[in-house]
Amino acid sequence: MTRPEPVPGASPDGLPPLRDVIAAYGLKAKKSYSQNFILDLNLTRRIARAAGPLEGRWVVEIGPGPGGLTRGLLLEGAERVVAIERDPRCLPALADISERYPGRLAVHEGDALEADWTALLAGSPGKAIIAANLPYAVATLLLVGWLETEPWPPWWDRMALMFQKEVAERIVALPGTKAYGRLAVITQWRAEARIALTLSPSAFTPPPKVESAVVLFEPRERPAPPCSVKTLGRITAAAFGQRRKMLRASLKQLTPLPELLLREAGIDPEQRAEQVPPAGFARLAEVYDGMTAGA
Repeated sequence: MTRPEPVPGASPDGLPPLRDVIAAYGLKAKKSYSQNFILDLNLTRRIARAAGPLEGRWVVEIGPGPGGLTRGLLLEGAERVVAIERDPRCLPALADISERYPGRLAVHEGDALEADWTALLAGSPGKAIIAANLPYAVATLLLVGWLETEPWPPWWDRMALMFQKEVAERIVALPGTKAYGRLAVITQWRAEARIALTLSPSAFTPPPKVESAVVLFEPRERPAPPCSVKTLGRITAAAFGQRRKMLRASLKQLTPLPELLLREAGIDPEQRAEQVPPAGFARLAEVYDGMTAGA
């Protein structure tokens, strides 16, 4: 297939409009790849700016598709974008961007869930930024993987990630709310998170059935209280797996003495999971490991 010729003045980067790129390469979005493209370069640049100052920084992007956000990141000054794309149909369009920005775009065909970040970011002058319109089918899996990175602090410096709005609200939910759950606990224990902007379905091609939102994450240097992130996962799985029950009942699957565990952690055994803040769950995990280590 012949690559589309650059159209001077068509976009700030001199490349053709994304709609023309998609048409030229036949890049109809596929549900199997969870694809919804953003064609408005002004919007992708806005998302790139939300990721913070990019000058001199390496940026990881997941699922760039035809390169809308990729172009936004490069236009906003990213020194290098390391992009991971599963769909081989998108590689020629990304090659055009790489040609326009020599040495600033590295595209790897593969699955981000299996990526070796240390190898992919070899040579980076510092910690990377992650900026992505995440494929919704794997968005939560990717996020949890990045939040469970060991050792901590992580290899990433900050993240600007697109989710379905409902998922974004679960990430930033406060204790006592219906949306508060395991995702909020792990996120807020290890990072500061906030919703930076929301997008209507019309911002995407094809438009999804739900609104979307960009969430910003900044890792906490020393999550407090300290605990094993894996134990925290076990505690929250038990607690929120039966969220209507009091904790003294829901935690019985972990320990025959749930009330002792809860009292040692300073938590009322009659509380329910949604009432306990992230620090409370971390304290539970810390005490649990202490109790089981001495058993």
